[in-house]
Amino acid sequence: MFKIIALVACLAIVVFAEHYEDEEEHKLSAEHFEVEDEHKDYEANPEYKFEYGVKDPHTGDHKSQWEHRDGEIVVGSYSLDEADGTHRVVTYNSDDHNGFQAHVQRVGIAQHPHGESYSNIDQHH
Repeated sequence: MFKIIALVACLAIVVFAEHYEDEEEHKLSAEHFEVEDEHKDYEANPEYKFEYGVKDPHTGDHKSQWEHRDGEIVVGSYSLDEADGTHRVVTYNSDDHNGFQAHVQRVGIAQHPHGESYSNIDQHH
């Protein structure tokens, strides 16, 4: 008889423990969803601004960029010196109505190094 009472008591403890774990998981899930909702509210209207630039006289690397975002509207520009001596300037904007649009300008005249043309180089060794 004692064995039966002990067995019933063990089963009751197991059932209670499972119920308690389910309850704790439910609480954790509810807390998780609350955090997600807060996160979604934060991303509902993202805002940022950044800019940077490089001007290295040793390597000739000259470039810059800036960008601003307010919600779904993004506006920005970047520029860089091309290898042919021209300067590329790209301005862009993006929104949920018009999508991404860019305007590319090339400032200057492309110049190639003087010397022998690649077509005149003997390629047979």
